[in-house]
Amino acid sequence: MAIIRRRKSAAVNVGGVIVGGAHPIVVQSMTNADTADPASAVRQTAALARAGSELVRITVNTEEAAAAVPAIVDGLEAQGLNVPIIGDFHYNGHLLLTKYPECARRLAKYRINPGNVNIGKKHDDNFRTMIRVAMDYGKPVRIGVNWGSLDQALLTRMMDENARASQPLEAEEVMHLAIVESAVRSAEAAEEYGLPHDAIILSAKVSTPQSLIDVYRALAQRCDYPLHLGLTEAGMGSKGIVASTAAMSILLQEGIGDTIRVSLTPAPNGDRTEEVVVAQQILQSLGIRSFTPQVSACPGCGRTTSTFFQKMADQIQTYLREQMPLWKENYPGVEELRVAVMGCVVNGPGESKHAHIGISLPGTFEEPKAPVYADGRLLLTLKGDSIVPEFIRILNDYVESHYGAKVVANR
Repeated sequence: MAIIRRRKSAAVNVGGVIVGGAHPIVVQSMTNADTADPASAVRQTAALARAGSELVRITVNTEEAAAAVPAIVDGLEAQGLNVPIIGDFHYNGHLLLTKYPECARRLAKYRINPGNVNIGKKHDDNFRTMIRVAMDYGKPVRIGVNWGSLDQALLTRMMDENARASQPLEAEEVMHLAIVESAVRSAEAAEEYGLPHDAIILSAKVSTPQSLIDVYRALAQRCDYPLHLGLTEAGMGSKGIVASTAAMSILLQEGIGDTIRVSLTPAPNGDRTEEVVVAQQILQSLGIRSFTPQVSACPGCGRTTSTFFQKMADQIQTYLREQMPLWKENYPGVEELRVAVMGCVVNGPGESKHAHIGISLPGTFEEPKAPVYADGRLLLTLKGDSIVPEFIRILNDYVESHYGAKVVANR
């Protein structure tokens, strides 16, 4: 694992998952299923949890959604899934949490957006009510500021003050400061109403990478609350993945961030679990946490006109991810396994030697053989039409021999 000096923060217990302190950075996600439809919400939440989401947030925006929360939690527990469920509240959270006590009790955490409650106004009864409910049920709260719904009274006041300054800042800088100020002031207000310091997580979401970096750097200097990190409205496909990775990698490398979410817009009927996989890959690529064995594969060139090695790399990566639920239980440490699937003799043998186990496939016009390396040594050479199943068999044997013994030793 990489040596990154984490920012010191409080540790918050979210339904048995500890966020902050010296604990591992937590991966979370959010459903887009209708919470008022428990069966649909359970299916999607279960898929996210099985993909590796350690916390899952659901929208609680109507009475029907609030009433469905207990059934959702029960449905997940019936499948043996105890993933903590977070309720996302806007505008009417104070009403729903008080009218539906079982919703308040079964959720693991409440998310409050200061811009969508009446905090900062003369009468902040709505915010105070949600904090009181959190205290009554012993629940932590994420105070999540979003620049798309920023407290306009606070922003206007800060903009006016800036306009009167001798050296006014750019409008964007003032907005960044307002986002941080909203988060910190809201957390301080929650504590004034009695919520413990170690029951508060903060987030400050923006939708451009450089703004996210600036805001979280400032927020990290202002407080020691655990920080939920993520680029809001990141977008679809490669744009959303690249933007999220660009922003969060810099902050994570600086030790900022205690839990992360990659907010991808899925394609129509797309797989919601992609955001979990991307979040895991960001952490694993930085050497912060390991989730699944990694496959190194060359990009291909004129020496690899066949698509065989590309298909094999995809098959191996898919196979490893599918095996992980079983391997995680039976082979501790297997998530750190490195596999190489290379396409020709130029870098193939060398890269294969650097991996725990690797195969160098024949490039165009090369002799039709595929040497397999294990722990830097040539193990054997494969030929013929059964290279993929043979390599998978060798891979399984390697996992059994190198990680299986750890189970026995730990018993």
